[in-house]
Amino acid sequence: MKIYIGLVLTTATLLLAVHAEDWPPAKDLAGAKDLAVSGRTLDLYRHGIKEEWGYAVPQQDTFVVIHPGTARKQAPLYVVLHSAGHDVISCVKCTATVGNHDIYHSPDDCYALYLDCRANRGDWWWGGMHARDQKLTERNSGGDPMPVERRAIDTVKWVMQTYAIDPNRVYLCGNSMGGSGALGIGLRNGDLFAAVKANVPAGIEHAVQRMYFSPGSVPDNFTLPDPPVLIDYSAPNDGWSTGHDRFVKAMNDRKYPLYFYWGPFGHANNHAKIMQVNDLINSFDWLAIKKNEAYAVFTNASTNHPLPWPDNRQEKAPGQVNGFFRWKVIHDTKEQLELSLFLVSPAQLTTRFTIPSEARADVSLRRIQHLRVAPGDTVNWSFGSAKGAAKADAEGVITLPGLTITTASKHLSIRTATK
Repeated sequence: MKIYIGLVLTTATLLLAVHAEDWPPAKDLAGAKDLAVSGRTLDLYRHGIKEEWGYAVPQQDTFVVIHPGTARKQAPLYVVLHSAGHDVISCVKCTATVGNHDIYHSPDDCYALYLDCRANRGDWWWGGMHARDQKLTERNSGGDPMPVERRAIDTVKWVMQTYAIDPNRVYLCGNSMGGSGALGIGLRNGDLFAAVKANVPAGIEHAVQRMYFSPGSVPDNFTLPDPPVLIDYSAPNDGWSTGHDRFVKAMNDRKYPLYFYWGPFGHANNHAKIMQVNDLINSFDWLAIKKNEAYAVFTNASTNHPLPWPDNRQEKAPGQVNGFFRWKVIHDTKEQLELSLFLVSPAQLTTRFTIPSEARADVSLRRIQHLRVAPGDTVNWSFGSAKGAAKADAEGVITLPGLTITTASKHLSIRTATK
């Protein structure tokens, strides 16, 4: 009986200690020492909840921050969401071995933040939204973020401030369940993340709900920020990839930036093995994207391969959407936006794919920094020898249809029309 009472009192004490105001996080020095696996400085934090996250009961959470190999100011931040088979500790331990969930391995010049969603019952990145979890899908559907999503965003912001992170170079990635979380949390928060990379995301429903993709629609008087540039690689022979046909169509219809690669590599996490099937998965330098720079979105491209979803899931051939398009910002001023558009060349990329010499695509412009274009405004444009006028859509996005893009770079110039 004394032992039982002691356990009750201990549990009650822990719950009181982890109350709604148990923030900011506190370092666990002993835990960090035990976890050291990377050869880089590592900080382990523990914290309770903030009331505004909306958790029904108190809980304690853990996250890990790994420092760059060489100390530097204004470093990028590489944010990792683990799979359902991991927690934050086992996720970090994966980084000790090359090939063990390669997406978890942060670049040496970045800070890395590893978040946890395993310690507390039901606290999944995706809210459990997948065709296999119908009841959880119903409970967590809609556009409102769940408590875990609010916790994740607040933790990223706290780490950014605490470690003096470059606010324009924050990147989100994840594997499996963490890949689904990267889609749902990352796309929704384009004002925070520069780019997102998802390794075999375990479901697209989280992103479909949070982004109000079809059959939903963005509510009136609600504005989604321009999304991060997204890299997604999934396998048609992976049951968790179901629905990618709907997801790719939604991204294309919304004129959102997507680089999508696939092949029959299953629910894999080893990049070397995946690249034996599709060697494009690391070909786009997503960590060079900056949040304070305009980017080009390529849609309806002539060089896209047919998707194997939903009817050809046993397709053996690898494929890509937008895999060869690139851009570079030249000028972004109040008077003019100028970018170079081009296809990556065989000299720049070694791949088993045939790299096209030209492609036609619709090109939209997002995250414009200085040139002000309101919905309905007309702009004048030129691209090589072609030129014309275009009207911004209801979102203020400029789209130029059917541009011919080649491996020879050409400048796209946008100016507001004289009224």
